[in-house]
Amino acid sequence: MTGNNTADPATECPATECIEETLDVFHRGAFHLVQPALKGHRAGIDAMILASAVPDDFSGRLADLGSGAGAAGLAVAARCKMSKVVLVERSSLMVEFARKTIAHPLNSKLSARVEILEADVTLNGKPRNDAGLVDRSFDFAIMNPPFNEPKDRSTPDPLKAEAHVMPEGMFEQWLRTASAIIKPGGGVGIIARPTSLQQILAALAGRFGGLKILPVHPRSGSPAIRIVVTGTRGSRAALSMMPPLVLHFDEGHAFTPRAHAINNGQASLFTPFGLR
Repeated sequence: MTGNNTADPATECPATECIEETLDVFHRGAFHLVQPALKGHRAGIDAMILASAVPDDFSGRLADLGSGAGAAGLAVAARCKMSKVVLVERSSLMVEFARKTIAHPLNSKLSARVEILEADVTLNGKPRNDAGLVDRSFDFAIMNPPFNEPKDRSTPDPLKAEAHVMPEGMFEQWLRTASAIIKPGGGVGIIARPTSLQQILAALAGRFGGLKILPVHPRSGSPAIRIVVTGTRGSRAALSMMPPLVLHFDEGHAFTPRAHAINNGQASLFTPFGLR
């Protein structure tokens, strides 16, 4: 939706009404996402890969930390039919997009199992609990936190900068929250750039074990562009390096069968492809 060009956005346009938006189809129509067309972060395959880190048979309560408009959380809700999902987002503007998404008639089959919590993931202790991120209240948490270093290419769009540029100590703060809100034996899933692996492992240490690291490659001969890391709260099991996910064939832009299935909610990341 586009606002009136002659209006003062601060006084005449309520929340998302000033921002052009799109309605995008995911998982072959299993859910639809209302998101900004030009400003802020637009969800894509990263969110679908992150959602696929949740097992097919998951039936508990999941927190999508830093959810934006809700792509990853809704992808879990669409694939895991017995799950309940809480979209956790601090940006009031993105919360409005998430509310539009949940209220859309095309998402009516999912809306009863999805709720929205406007809260800051970096809160700690009593302020975090008071905000609704209650200790040991979730069975799984997923996160696709900002992935650009502050020195990386900047953007004049403050909403996009908030979604893309990582503040100092971010992984420690986010995983501190995840470890507090996840029940013992519950899981966490993270998607990030490979350059963040050392920070992620340091933040997971002493909190999550049984770690699995899966690299995501654009093509078979190219370096990884993303990593997915999962862990179990309180586990002491050893770390495992998993077979990679290759997104595209060596030539062209078509997805590989496994990537296509993951992008459409037809496969989970850690189930051998074709055995679902």
